[in-house]
Amino acid sequence: MMVPMIDRAIEQAARAGAKEIVIGMAHRGRLNVLTHVLGMPYSSILKKFEGHYDEGPGTGDVKYHLGFEGNIETPAGTVHGLLAPNPSHLEFVHPVVEGMTRAKQTDRTQRTITQDPDLVVPIVIHGDAAFSGQGVVAETLNLARLNGYRTGGTLHIIANNQVGFTTDPRDARSTDYASDIARGYDIPVFHVNADDPEACLAVINLAMEYRARFHSDVVIDLIGYRKYGHNEGDEPTYTQPVRYRQIASHPTVRTLWGQELVRRGTVSEEDIKAAWDRVYNGLVAEQQEIRNTGAREEEIELEMPPLAPLAAIDTNVPVEVVKSIDAQLHHWPDDFSVNPKLQRQLERRAKVVPEDGNLDWAHGEALAFGSLLRDGVPIRLTGQDVERGTFSQRHLVLHDAESNRLYVPLANLEEARASFEVYNSPLSELATMGFEYGFSVVAPRALVLWEAQFGDFVNGAQVIIDQFITAGREKWGQESRLVLLLPHGYEGQGPEHSSGRLERFLQLAAEGNIRVANCTTPAQYFHLLRRQALLEEQRPLIVMTPKSLLRHPRAISKPAELSSGEFRFVIDDEGVQNRDAVERIVACSGKVYYDLLARREEESSDAVALVRIEQLYPFPADQVREIVASYPNAREIVWTQEEPANMGAWTYIRPRLEEVAGSAEVRYNGRPERASPAEGYVSTHEATQREIVQRALTVQRPRRTARKRAQA
Repeated sequence: MMVPMIDRAIEQAARAGAKEIVIGMAHRGRLNVLTHVLGMPYSSILKKFEGHYDEGPGTGDVKYHLGFEGNIETPAGTVHGLLAPNPSHLEFVHPVVEGMTRAKQTDRTQRTITQDPDLVVPIVIHGDAAFSGQGVVAETLNLARLNGYRTGGTLHIIANNQVGFTTDPRDARSTDYASDIARGYDIPVFHVNADDPEACLAVINLAMEYRARFHSDVVIDLIGYRKYGHNEGDEPTYTQPVRYRQIASHPTVRTLWGQELVRRGTVSEEDIKAAWDRVYNGLVAEQQEIRNTGAREEEIELEMPPLAPLAAIDTNVPVEVVKSIDAQLHHWPDDFSVNPKLQRQLERRAKVVPEDGNLDWAHGEALAFGSLLRDGVPIRLTGQDVERGTFSQRHLVLHDAESNRLYVPLANLEEARASFEVYNSPLSELATMGFEYGFSVVAPRALVLWEAQFGDFVNGAQVIIDQFITAGREKWGQESRLVLLLPHGYEGQGPEHSSGRLERFLQLAAEGNIRVANCTTPAQYFHLLRRQALLEEQRPLIVMTPKSLLRHPRAISKPAELSSGEFRFVIDDEGVQNRDAVERIVACSGKVYYDLLARREEESSDAVALVRIEQLYPFPADQVREIVASYPNAREIVWTQEEPANMGAWTYIRPRLEEVAGSAEVRYNGRPERASPAEGYVSTHEATQREIVQRALTVQRPRRTARKRAQA
């Protein structure tokens, strides 16, 4: 009954003004939805069963993960339907569908964003065991009424087979019904027997009318059974013998409904048999034709082609434009009362650009956002506490100290040709990141950013990272320019407030699938954001953003750098006076550079050059090779990092440094391998950090032989 129910839902949505439907579902019934709802030809599905794959470049995916788009004709008009691709991680497509829907519902081409929830309707098909068992469902249901995430109501259909793989409901949930989790969100739930077609369609009519009137989620618990086990090759009687004896003798809904239609005189038994034979015989004939053509021979290439050179793009912003944006960033209505303590901070910041002062990280970020809005690039920034910033650095949303009225300077930028959205997210990583990924996929020109409260918390969304962000392009051809901002750096705050798990992203990086950066100045961050937004080639960007560097006196930039610079993939040591005197190149990334710089200045060493690799992936090999070659007497390259040896960039970057090192030896300097990312005690952290810095700057002179000493 799922197919006619979805058909009816789409028809009802069209009557309410919908132009598009976005569907998310796992495996159960997926092929039927693809062909009978969205119109994928039988041949396209059968070819995949017979080994014919024609998805084009990339690895592709199994047939019951693939997405599809098509126009659906209804009595109320044509509706465009999209079935989102998804991995075997059943429910994780749920927030992705919500993000796709939100992006399709919104007009971002004006300064003030508008959203029409009737324009696009999301439909999500769940399994009964997964709906109650997977936490991403509860996280996503919680988004439904939040300002930054609402989509005007989702139709949820639980394909309730009364068993999950081989697990009975008594072992799968602590509630009477699979749908009970929805009751905590005041979502109406309709239970319906899948053997009763008229009841199923009546429930759809009621659910869609409720959605249209109240713009609320609705859940339909479609209670049926699974006839052949988990798949056609499974043997369900091993684990549910009594149930499957009942199912074996139970007539199917097709049989029951056919009998009822015959009883009413609507059709004859011959009509029913003829309809079945027509479809079945057509499928058999089409399958045989495909088999006769034979599967094409695959040419396997184990050697990966080199990545294309890193693209150059102009990210400069004219001086007068920077000044105009900056002035508006620090302006608010006359009747708006900013918190006095914050007002003093903002007034100090307002003097930086006019007086050629020092830009900090958050200031550079705000100017990047403002410049992109002038260029017509919509911006959406979400995450826990992003409006103010976890470290009280951003203050993109101002609160009236008397009335709590809100004012967002970037949303009121006079020259803006696109919308600016910023929302504090709920305390969730998994659902919110999935939502933003979905948003970014269908909003290719927008710069969509998700920020973790601390970079460590990103592992709460690991499935979205592994299955969608880093692999979606290869598996499904999905393009995204989503930006993940992950506060990262070792300041003695303990193992859960130090690491954005840089090593995991570098391990997942291949075939140019993502970009990974750990930059050190506000100007670098400014140009990095603009580069990400303006590059035609869409790729997700992962940025290890700072914590202590947000206010570090050395981590600053001059306003002129925004108008006459670019993002530098590698930054050479600008303090070296004599390149011939350098014996050791200390390569590093991120915050540790400033610890090294301070100590080197104390020791006045001229034997060490500090080289910052600002983009880690794709690795800027040519630029690093050129810098290494400019130090003719450098005997070693010492990669220095704060993270333990089994974390951070070391295992990724070692072979890449060795390729460009020439005759220099590549060595490691940092914490030893650890199970935990960082120390839990400040004193231990500080002692370890001092040792790492000291080792980096201590050049071991080659030991002279007895003959050389005698000659001396």
